[in-house]
Amino acid sequence: MNATTSVTVRVPAKVNLQLAVGPARGDGYHGLVNVFHAVSLFDEVTVSARTDLPPGQAVLSADGERPDHLARVPLDEGNLAARAAALLARHTPRATGVHIHLRKAIPVAGGMAGGSADAAAALVACDALWDSGVPREQLLELAADLGSDVPFPLLGHTAVGTGRGELLTPLPTPGTFHWVFALAEGGLSTAAVFAEYDRLRPDAPEPRLDHDLAAALAAGDPRRLGTALTNDLQPAALSLRPGLASVLDAGRAAGALGAVVSGSGPTCAFLAGSAEHARGLAAALRGLDECADTVTAHGPVPGATVL
Repeated sequence: MNATTSVTVRVPAKVNLQLAVGPARGDGYHGLVNVFHAVSLFDEVTVSARTDLPPGQAVLSADGERPDHLARVPLDEGNLAARAAALLARHTPRATGVHIHLRKAIPVAGGMAGGSADAAAALVACDALWDSGVPREQLLELAADLGSDVPFPLLGHTAVGTGRGELLTPLPTPGTFHWVFALAEGGLSTAAVFAEYDRLRPDAPEPRLDHDLAAALAAGDPRRLGTALTNDLQPAALSLRPGLASVLDAGRAAGALGAVVSGSGPTCAFLAGSAEHARGLAAALRGLDECADTVTAHGPVPGATVL
């Protein structure tokens, strides 16, 4: 085993540029076409060896700027990062127990895949800590075993996910896009949003990639991209949290090029024309009843990176 005693990995949040949701499959999942875009809101996951614990067993801690979000982070074996360490340990003889520390900046239960990002980071960090040498393709397979959103943070940048979202194909995305994210009080259960989607759309068609969106990305054109943003889960999220509609309307009124609920919500994402435009949008949204805070970011950015 190498002499490394701790590894820190930085990992980005995602926004869904297109989330097309098909009917429920026999295995309980939905077929998806999910265009992931990595943005510059990062968690940092530090994994340290704990030789007093059985291989793959984890103890967790967390800190961050938002105590209300931290209160929703599970610090037990149910955390996806802990499950990632346990899963990778079964694939390497060099595993130890670990302490996993999460420095959170990605909203929790906000539709930006913070828990999935932490799991991806834990896979990368444990692989480096244990000098496992697991090939990237196998890490992607392990990530898919953990959850549909876990593979993408390994890749970063922009990619389309098919199947249940775990089968990734990179999409060319020249240039930089600027974003504002309006954070809501509390979270939304992904399972509850999908259940509401099934209620609202019992006749959901098979999902298809929006070629106008792909063309807008390839051209690096924020105006075209703004008009192409779509999320099939948005009506379900608004059904469960009606107040989010006023946030989307306020962003559009303030000049957002596009406005969409991110993933299963309740975070709302707004595309801006520039970094300055994003700062103005963020200021316009602050103080809304349904907006607890705003953050700005840009994308695309790389996936999980060892610091």
